[in-house]
Amino acid sequence: MNTEQQEAFMREAIALSLTNIKTCKGGPFGAVIVKNGEIIARGANNVTSTNDPTAHAEVVAIRQACEHLQTFQLTGCEIYASCEPCPMCLGAIYWARLDKLYYANTKTDAAAINFDDKFIYEELEKPLEHRTLFTQQLLRDEALEAFKKWSQMDEKIEY
Repeated sequence: MNTEQQEAFMREAIALSLTNIKTCKGGPFGAVIVKNGEIIARGANNVTSTNDPTAHAEVVAIRQACEHLQTFQLTGCEIYASCEPCPMCLGAIYWARLDKLYYANTKTDAAAINFDDKFIYEELEKPLEHRTLFTQQLLRDEALEAFKKWSQMDEKIEY
């Protein structure tokens, strides 16, 4: 894919972010997923309109692409995001197995307009007992039963 095509895909992600401001569906973020030189999914931030904190543009686009392709892995696809992905979206991009990530605005640009994920990155570096979110392990031995059964299954779809 050439630079001109890549810039066209990024402009589409940016256009989605601008449209999202006009429609007031969520924050100023957009994303597109491309396979074989064609946009197969579009996403805009829908957090406030759906009351779903996971409805970031990248996640919305990933869900749409997976539905379109009828798969849970997006190998062979690229994502163009109007902003550097937050930790959740970056995790989703890795889990979806996208081949490439392109972004426009940086996380510093996002922080400047009060979309700051720095605290999440800092929290992830801390030991559990020092995190802001109270975290305690319970009933591990009981929960391991499901893992044992999963590992022994012959008819499962690995991912």
